[in-house]
Amino acid sequence: MKKNQIVIWLAALAVGVVLGLLGIDSVNTVMNFIATVFTRLFRLLAVPTIVLAVITTLASLGSGKEMGRMFKTTITYTLLTTTAAAAVGLLFYVVIAPGNLPSDIINAENGTTTEKVEFSYADHLMSVIPDNIVKPFLDGNVLALLLLCFAAGIAISKMPDTQPKRSLVNGLTGLQELLFVLIRWLIAALPVGIVAFAAQLTAQVGGTTMLDSLGKYVLVILVGNCTQFFVVLPIFLLAKGLNPIKTLKGMSPAVLMALFTKSSAATLPVTMDNAEQRLGVKSKVARFVLPICTTVNMNGCAAFILVTSLFVMQNNGMPITWVTMLTWLFISVLSAVGNAGVPMGCYFLTLSLMSGIGANVGIMGIILPIYTIIDMVETAENVWSDSCVCAITDKVVSKN
Repeated sequence: MKKNQIVIWLAALAVGVVLGLLGIDSVNTVMNFIATVFTRLFRLLAVPTIVLAVITTLASLGSGKEMGRMFKTTITYTLLTTTAAAAVGLLFYVVIAPGNLPSDIINAENGTTTEKVEFSYADHLMSVIPDNIVKPFLDGNVLALLLLCFAAGIAISKMPDTQPKRSLVNGLTGLQELLFVLIRWLIAALPVGIVAFAAQLTAQVGGTTMLDSLGKYVLVILVGNCTQFFVVLPIFLLAKGLNPIKTLKGMSPAVLMALFTKSSAATLPVTMDNAEQRLGVKSKVARFVLPICTTVNMNGCAAFILVTSLFVMQNNGMPITWVTMLTWLFISVLSAVGNAGVPMGCYFLTLSLMSGIGANVGIMGIILPIYTIIDMVETAENVWSDSCVCAITDKVVSKN
C-alpha cells in the first residue's frame, strides 16, 4: 500500500484541481468544508503529538550526553540551513532585482493593512514563559509547550527508577501509541482531504489577479525556495553521506501534505510517521528532533522575511545597501526561528517587522492575494528541511 500511496495522492490532487476549475459554488463550498475539517483534525493531533513526543523521548534517553548531542546537532543544522535559505533568497534578489510598484497602487492598499498590526517582541518573548499550565495547550503556543515538555521530560529522566516513574512513563507511552493509531486513521482518509485542499486552492488561485510588476518579486521567492529545496538541502545530506533522492522519496507524503495544509505544525503527525516508517529514522530521534524543527527550523520563512522586507523598504524609498541586506539577513534568520508553523505566520511576522520600522506596508496588501502560492512552497520547503535535519541527526547519533 505504501508504494501506491503517492499515486493515490497524486490522483486525488488531479481530481481536486478539476473540481476547482469547474467553478461551481456548491462544489467549492463542500470542498472548503472538507478542507477545514481535515485542517482542524491535524491541528487537533499536532499539539499532543509535540507534547508526548518530547516528554517520552527525554524521559527515556539513556544519558544526558546523548540528549545533548541530539539537541546540539538539531540546532546547528537548523541555523545552518535557515541561514543558507536566507542567503539564497538574498542572492536572487540582487540578481533578479525586482523593481518598484506604482506608488498610487501601494497607497491605495494602505490603511486596512496597517490597522491589523499590533506586535511587541517583548510580549512575544514573555508569552513563551507560561504562567498557567493549561493556557499554552488552549492557545497552541508551541514554544511555551516545548519549554514545559523539556522541563517535564528531563525531570522524569532524573526521577529514581521506581514503580511510580515506570507507571508514569508507561502511561505517557500508551497515550502516544493511541495517538499514532489515530494519526494512521487520519492518513488513511487523507486522499479525500487532498481532493478538497486541491479544489480549494485551484478555486482561490483562479480568482486571483497577479500584477505584472510583482512578477520579479514572486520569481525571487519561488526560485530561491526551489534552489534551497533541490540544491542546497541535498548538499547538506550528501555532506553527511545520505542519499537525497532516497530521503525525499521517504518523506514525500509529508512534503506533499505540507504543500496542501500550509502548516508545518499540522503536518507534524505525518512527518513523524514518514520519518520512522518510511525513512527508518530511530523513534527517539524522530520524536525528539521533528517537534523542535517544526518550531524553529523555518527555511522558507527566513527567505520570505528577507526578500519581502527588502522589497517593501525599496518601495518606500529606503536605501538598500550591502550593510542593510546583511543586517536584514541576520534579522530574518532570528525572526524565523520561533515563528509559529501555522498558515500565514511568516506573512504577519513580516508585516509586523515592517510596521515596526515605520514603513508604508500597503504593499503587503498587494502581496496577500498571491501569498497562498508562496505559503504552499515555503511550508513544503520547511518540512523538507525538517526531514533533512532529522535524517542528519539520526546519522550523527548512530555514529557515536
